Amino acid sequence: MRIGENDFFHLTYCSNIHPGEHWNEIFHNLENYILPLKASLSPDKSFGIGLRLSDKASRELLSSSALIAFKDWLSHNNLYVFTINGFVYDHFHHKLIKEKVYQPDWTTSERRDYSLRLVKILTALTPPGSESGFSTSPLSYKPWLDASTKLTTFRTATFSLMQVVAEMVRINEGEGKSLHIDIEPEPDCLIATTEEAIFFFKEWLFFEGASQLASLLKVSPNKAEAYIRKHVRLCYDICHFSIEYEDHTRNLRLLKEAGIEIGKVQVSSALKVHVSNDKDRQQGIIQNLTSLTASPYLHQVIIRDKHGNLSRYEDLIKAIPDFSKMAEAEWRIHFHVPLFLEKYDTLHSTQNDVKTVLNLIQENKATSYLEIETYTWDVLPPSLKEDLKDSLQREYEWVLQNFKPKD
Repeated sequence: MRIGENDFFHLTYCSNIHPGEHWNEIFHNLENYILPLKASLSPDKSFGIGLRLSDKASRELLSSSALIAFKDWLSHNNLYVFTINGFVYDHFHHKLIKEKVYQPDWTTSERRDYSLRLVKILTALTPPGSESGFSTSPLSYKPWLDASTKLTTFRTATFSLMQVVAEMVRINEGEGKSLHIDIEPEPDCLIATTEEAIFFFKEWLFFEGASQLASLLKVSPNKAEAYIRKHVRLCYDICHFSIEYEDHTRNLRLLKEAGIEIGKVQVSSALKVHVSNDKDRQQGIIQNLTSLTASPYLHQVIIRDKHGNLSRYEDLIKAIPDFSKMAEAEWRIHFHVPLFLEKYDTLHSTQNDVKTVLNLIQENKATSYLEIETYTWDVLPPSLKEDLKDSLQREYEWVLQNFKPKD
């Protein structure tokens, strides 16, 4: 749906919250959830979809008449797709996924070819003169890499990305459709912070990548760099940067100064815990956190002590045993909690960070694409489990309430 001054912004939710790796399962979920939301939130105007496609679904959508039928369904219901989540290659729900979520990484042909299929799908769904994009993983997972393999990963990933960019350039110049791939930083990944993102763009994409793309397209390196700046962007996941205790105002300024565009903002809130010296309170927090460890996802933890020092844990289950040692500290946990909840029981969220970014985006219009990404509904505590349609409606309503022009 369109929101903000002059309907500048597109707002959707990411359909990765729904289980389903095959196209028929994904389409069933769109019918079941998107149509009621549109009827309630945007009955007379077009309504955007944040599509999540697995590798299997991308193949199925391209190997039959399903894509044509999907386009007809979108047109009939006044719907449109402006972004795809291309981060998770395979299954995402009901199976233990953990660090497998980063496989295959950008050193593989599988990741490149999957991304090229998403480009093909977006091309079919994007009207001439319009823009769309898809998010992707932050190259690889740091615990898999040493100094040597990290260098190789940067080099291989850069060339693979340039092959995707070359295709997007051809589409833009041939069909007038502007597509972009949005790299999504995440804790413990090869690109986890704003500084690491800027390093990759400036030292690899704008330098070696430009040389590679110039060769692929037979253009000058300067022209190739301009293409990269247009077609490779950042997916700004608020939750992920909040876990890293990053300053969002500073982040957006640094990205602008580096000439790195934001493809979309994923509107998401992380879990936050304040640790006190109260032993009874500590025990209650530990019990609540332990109840979340049955989740199939990887929940990175970054702890900041009273002196500002950071400690990192690859997963929540590994951090809990050290909880009592972390008095007067703050924990931030990679757990996408509902936007409309600031706190529940002994746990809190980084909701204020979301409000901050929404205000900044309204002011600087760094992107027009906003995607709600709360995907942990199935593993939330029972007291927070409501009807999913109602919960999604509350997410939209919370964003709308906090996305009002300043007087």
